[in-house]
Amino acid sequence: MFGFRPLPPGTRSRIRATRALFIRHGSEGTPEGRSLRLLRKWLSPAQREQFARRGYFEVVGSDSGKRYRIHAGASVNVCEIDERGRLQEGLCFMPIGALPIGDVMLAQKIALETCEDKARAVARRFTPNGFHFRQTRPLG
Repeated sequence: MFGFRPLPPGTRSRIRATRALFIRHGSEGTPEGRSLRLLRKWLSPAQREQFARRGYFEVVGSDSGKRYRIHAGASVNVCEIDERGRLQEGLCFMPIGALPIGDVMLAQKIALETCEDKARAVARRFTPNGFHFRQTRPLG
């Protein structure tokens, strides 16, 4: 017959830390982890810092010079922002296919920075008022 006994002090926190370390480094081999790594390589140092701290990064549109905030996510995650950083119009557009989040965000970044008018033409609009983006650390 097997019995259970309490774990020695500190064991649970070591188990949690080991699990978090495994998940963090093990995720690099997944499609999601690889897509986020590729996205970070394409970000400028300022964008990487924003993404690491806030879970989003900002880009400037190629045609209008408007600023956009791309939040972590694969849809309903792009918003035009004003000069004070307030959310204005929301844009929902993404590449065709089931892609990992990092690949979707990279496609959105490239589209806004190189062919903003075409991206806006296919985007569905939404009102970000009252819409709560998760202001968390990025995935991966």
